[in-house]
Amino acid sequence: MLLRIPAVLLVSFGMLAPTAGDSAMKTEHQDSFDVAGYSVRTNNAADASGHGKIGPLWQRWFAENLAAKIPSRVGNDVLAVYSNYASDEKGDYTHTLGARVSGVDKLPEGVTYRKIVAGRYAVFITENGPVTQVVPAEWQKIWAVPASELGGKRAFLTDFEVYDRRAADPQHTQVDIHIGVQEPK
Repeated sequence: MLLRIPAVLLVSFGMLAPTAGDSAMKTEHQDSFDVAGYSVRTNNAADASGHGKIGPLWQRWFAENLAAKIPSRVGNDVLAVYSNYASDEKGDYTHTLGARVSGVDKLPEGVTYRKIVAGRYAVFITENGPVTQVVPAEWQKIWAVPASELGGKRAFLTDFEVYDRRAADPQHTQVDIHIGVQEPK
């Protein structure tokens, strides 16, 4: 298994203060691609309260080895996708935990998919440290970044986190967080 992320990561999601230091951020174009995995509908308030659905989804991911049940996987990275936003970061959204796939035909029961929308993304790179601290701290920073520094207003179509080889050790983790940004007019 590539990484072990404690459930407390997303139970405390958004509850930690940002750590010292500036975020590493760049803007890039992302082509569309598919992610297959397991989804829950939630919002940041519910997950910050300790009664959310994201933490239990991560627990299930590892307990049931859900990664092995995703057909047509491309690579070993784990992706957490935020999509189907009702409004903005305060509204409901769909959280999908899964992997990049080469196709979405014949997905097993319970496996859903999300298409990462092509477009501009601001990419934030967390500091290296305990996953339960660096990921929530980076989201706190993202929520505070004005549109002028982000490269435009958030699109609220698809955002995603990439847990790659740098996330193999939950105590020394670094994650890329991709935030969809509206194209300039």
